[in-house]
Amino acid sequence: MTQLPGPRAYHPDDSAALSDICIRTAAGGSDARHLYPDPELVSSIFATPYAVLEPELTFVLDDGTGRAVGYVLGTADTPRFVKQFREQWLPRVEDRYPLAEDPPRSPTDEMTALLHHPERMVLPELARHPAHLHIDLLPEWQRKGYGRDLMRTFLAALNTKGVKGVHLSMLTANTPARAFYDRLGFTEIHVPDPGPVTYLVRGTQADL
Repeated sequence: MTQLPGPRAYHPDDSAALSDICIRTAAGGSDARHLYPDPELVSSIFATPYAVLEPELTFVLDDGTGRAVGYVLGTADTPRFVKQFREQWLPRVEDRYPLAEDPPRSPTDEMTALLHHPERMVLPELARHPAHLHIDLLPEWQRKGYGRDLMRTFLAALNTKGVKGVHLSMLTANTPARAFYDRLGFTEIHVPDPGPVTYLVRGTQADL
Protein backbone atom coordinates (compact mmCIF):
# COMPACT_ATOMS: atom_id res chain seq x y z
CA MET A 1 0.00 0.00 0.00
CA THR A 2 1.35 3.43 -0.93
CA GLN A 3 2.04 5.75 1.99
CA LEU A 4 3.33 9.29 2.36
CA PRO A 5 7.11 9.70 1.91
CA GLY A 6 9.05 9.89 5.15
CA PRO A 7 11.81 8.44 7.32
CA ARG A 8 11.72 4.84 8.49
CA ALA A 9 14.11 2.31 9.98
CA TYR A 10 16.62 0.67 7.66
CA HIS A 11 15.95 -2.88 6.49
CA PRO A 12 18.59 -5.17 4.91
CA ASP A 13 16.54 -5.09 1.70
CA ASP A 14 17.56 -1.40 1.44
CA SER A 15 21.25 -2.26 1.09
CA ALA A 16 21.45 -1.85 -2.71
CA ALA A 17 19.55 1.44 -2.56
CA LEU A 18 21.87 2.70 0.17
CA SER A 19 24.90 2.03 -2.02
CA ASP A 20 23.24 3.63 -5.05
CA ILE A 21 22.30 6.79 -3.17
CA CYS A 22 25.83 7.05 -1.79
CA ILE A 23 27.61 6.97 -5.16
CA ARG A 24 25.02 9.19 -6.84
CA THR A 25 25.68 11.95 -4.29
CA ALA A 26 29.42 11.41 -3.68
CA ALA A 27 30.82 14.24 -5.85
CA GLY A 28 29.92 17.14 -3.59
CA GLY A 29 26.28 16.14 -3.76
CA SER A 30 26.40 15.13 -7.43
CA ASP A 31 26.73 11.81 -9.24
CA ALA A 32 30.19 10.25 -8.88
CA ARG A 33 29.69 7.05 -10.86
CA HIS A 34 32.02 8.34 -13.59
CA LEU A 35 34.85 8.70 -11.05
CA TYR A 36 34.85 5.18 -9.62
CA PRO A 37 34.86 2.05 -11.81
CA ASP A 38 33.51 0.07 -8.86
CA PRO A 39 30.43 2.03 -7.74
CA GLU A 40 30.31 0.25 -4.36
CA LEU A 41 33.71 1.51 -3.20
CA VAL A 42 32.40 4.77 -1.78
CA SER A 43 29.50 3.15 0.03
CA SER A 44 31.96 0.62 1.52
CA ILE A 45 33.38 3.57 3.47
CA PHE A 46 30.53 5.98 4.07
CA ALA A 47 27.31 3.97 4.13
CA THR A 48 27.25 0.16 4.20
CA PRO A 49 29.49 -0.39 7.26
CA TYR A 50 27.18 1.76 9.36
CA ALA A 51 24.14 -0.27 8.30
CA VAL A 52 26.05 -3.45 9.18
CA LEU A 53 27.65 -2.34 12.44
CA GLU A 54 25.00 0.02 13.81
CA PRO A 55 21.72 -0.69 12.02
CA GLU A 56 19.68 0.85 14.83
CA LEU A 57 21.13 4.24 13.81
CA THR A 58 20.46 3.78 10.11
CA PHE A 59 17.32 5.40 8.70
CA VAL A 60 16.11 5.81 5.14
CA LEU A 61 13.74 8.18 3.40
CA ASP A 62 10.99 6.02 1.92
CA ASP A 63 9.37 7.43 -1.21
CA GLY A 64 6.03 6.01 -0.13
CA THR A 65 6.32 2.78 -2.12
CA GLY A 66 9.02 1.09 -0.06
CA ARG A 67 11.96 2.47 -2.08
CA ALA A 68 14.75 4.25 -0.22
CA VAL A 69 15.63 7.60 -1.83
CA GLY A 70 17.76 9.03 0.96
CA TYR A 71 19.37 8.09 4.24
CA VAL A 72 20.91 9.27 7.44
CA LEU A 73 23.26 6.95 9.30
CA GLY A 74 26.12 7.04 11.71
CA THR A 75 27.45 5.93 15.05
CA ALA A 76 26.88 6.87 18.65
CA ASP A 77 30.56 6.38 19.52
CA THR A 78 33.20 7.16 16.91
CA PRO A 79 36.22 5.50 18.64
CA ARG A 80 34.20 2.31 19.16
CA PHE A 81 33.00 2.38 15.56
CA VAL A 82 36.55 2.80 14.27
CA LYS A 83 37.63 -0.26 16.23
CA GLN A 84 34.74 -2.29 14.82
CA PHE A 85 35.44 -0.99 11.34
CA ARG A 86 39.05 -2.15 11.60
CA GLU A 87 38.28 -5.54 13.17
CA GLN A 88 34.93 -6.50 11.63
CA TRP A 89 34.29 -4.52 8.46
CA LEU A 90 37.66 -4.09 6.77
CA PRO A 91 38.38 -7.85 6.57
CA ARG A 92 35.18 -8.23 4.55
CA VAL A 93 36.23 -5.78 1.82
CA GLU A 94 40.02 -5.42 1.84
CA ASP A 95 40.58 -8.12 -0.78
CA ARG A 96 38.19 -6.36 -3.13
CA TYR A 97 39.83 -2.99 -2.47
CA PRO A 98 43.55 -3.57 -1.80
CA LEU A 99 45.61 -0.63 -0.64
CA ALA A 100 47.96 0.69 -3.35
CA GLU A 101 51.63 0.71 -2.42
CA ASP A 102 52.33 3.94 -4.30
CA PRO A 103 50.91 7.39 -3.44
CA PRO A 104 47.31 7.76 -4.64
CA ARG A 105 47.05 8.50 -8.36
CA SER A 106 43.32 8.32 -8.95
CA PRO A 107 40.03 8.94 -7.14
CA THR A 108 39.84 5.18 -6.53
CA ASP A 109 43.31 5.18 -4.93
CA GLU A 110 42.40 8.12 -2.72
CA MET A 111 39.13 6.55 -1.61
CA THR A 112 40.80 3.19 -0.96
CA ALA A 113 43.33 4.91 1.28
CA LEU A 114 40.44 6.28 3.36
CA LEU A 115 38.95 2.80 3.59
CA HIS A 116 42.17 1.36 5.01
CA HIS A 117 42.71 4.15 7.56
CA PRO A 118 39.54 4.43 9.65
CA GLU A 119 41.56 5.83 12.57
CA ARG A 120 41.53 9.18 10.71
CA MET A 121 38.01 9.61 12.13
CA VAL A 122 39.19 9.90 15.75
CA LEU A 123 40.21 13.48 16.52
CA PRO A 124 40.68 14.87 20.05
CA GLU A 125 38.88 18.10 19.14
CA LEU A 126 35.68 16.09 18.57
CA ALA A 127 35.70 14.15 21.85
CA ARG A 128 32.78 16.15 23.28
CA HIS A 129 30.72 15.22 20.21
CA PRO A 130 31.43 11.46 20.01
CA ALA A 131 28.69 10.55 17.55
CA HIS A 132 28.99 11.25 13.84
CA LEU A 133 26.71 10.99 10.84
CA HIS A 134 26.34 10.95 7.06
CA ILE A 135 23.20 12.14 5.31
CA ASP A 136 22.42 11.96 1.58
CA LEU A 137 19.29 12.32 -0.53
CA LEU A 138 18.84 11.81 -4.25
CA PRO A 139 18.69 15.22 -5.99
CA GLU A 140 14.98 15.08 -6.76
CA TRP A 141 14.24 14.61 -3.04
CA GLN A 142 16.36 17.50 -1.82
CA ARG A 143 15.11 20.94 -0.72
CA LYS A 144 11.69 19.57 0.23
CA GLY A 145 12.11 19.25 3.99
CA TYR A 146 12.98 15.55 3.96
CA GLY A 147 16.58 16.14 4.99
CA ARG A 148 15.36 17.93 8.10
CA ASP A 149 12.98 15.04 8.82
CA LEU A 150 15.82 12.52 8.55
CA MET A 151 18.08 14.59 10.76
CA ARG A 152 15.38 15.00 13.39
CA THR A 153 14.90 11.21 13.44
CA PHE A 154 18.63 10.55 13.82
CA LEU A 155 19.19 13.15 16.53
CA ALA A 156 16.25 11.81 18.51
CA ALA A 157 17.70 8.29 18.33
CA LEU A 158 21.05 9.55 19.62
CA ASN A 159 19.40 11.49 22.40
CA THR A 160 17.48 8.40 23.47
CA LYS A 161 20.82 6.60 23.79
CA GLY A 162 22.09 9.37 26.07
CA VAL A 163 24.51 10.78 23.48
CA LYS A 164 24.68 14.55 23.82
CA GLY A 165 26.87 15.64 20.89
CA VAL A 166 27.34 14.72 17.23
CA HIS A 167 29.75 15.83 14.52
CA LEU A 168 30.11 15.53 10.77
CA SER A 169 32.64 16.43 8.12
CA MET A 170 31.75 17.92 4.76
CA LEU A 171 33.58 19.13 1.70
CA THR A 172 34.22 22.81 2.34
CA ALA A 173 33.42 23.60 -1.30
CA ASN A 174 29.90 22.17 -0.97
CA THR A 175 28.21 25.44 -0.06
CA PRO A 176 24.61 24.17 -0.43
CA ALA A 177 25.33 21.45 2.14
CA ARG A 178 26.86 24.02 4.49
CA ALA A 179 23.75 26.18 4.22
CA PHE A 180 21.61 23.15 5.08
CA TYR A 181 23.68 22.31 8.17
CA ASP A 182 23.72 25.95 9.27
CA ARG A 183 19.92 26.00 9.17
CA LEU A 184 19.85 22.91 11.39
CA GLY A 185 22.00 24.49 14.07
CA PHE A 186 25.40 22.95 13.32
CA THR A 187 28.42 25.13 14.03
CA GLU A 188 32.00 24.89 12.80
CA ILE A 189 34.70 23.53 15.08
CA HIS A 190 38.40 24.05 14.48
CA VAL A 191 40.44 20.98 13.64
CA PRO A 192 44.15 21.31 12.73
CA ASP A 193 44.97 20.62 9.09
CA PRO A 194 41.46 19.59 8.01
CA GLY A 195 42.35 19.40 4.33
CA PRO A 196 39.38 19.87 1.98
CA VAL A 197 36.75 19.32 4.67
CA THR A 198 35.06 21.34 7.39
CA TYR A 199 33.96 19.83 10.70
CA LEU A 200 30.61 20.79 12.21
CA VAL A 201 29.10 19.93 15.59
CA ARG A 202 25.73 20.04 17.27
CA GLY A 203 23.89 18.86 20.37
CA THR A 204 21.40 16.05 19.88
CA GLN A 205 18.30 17.82 21.18
CA ALA A 206 16.06 17.56 18.12
CA ASP A 207 14.69 21.10 18.18
CA LEU A 208 14.74 21.45 14.38
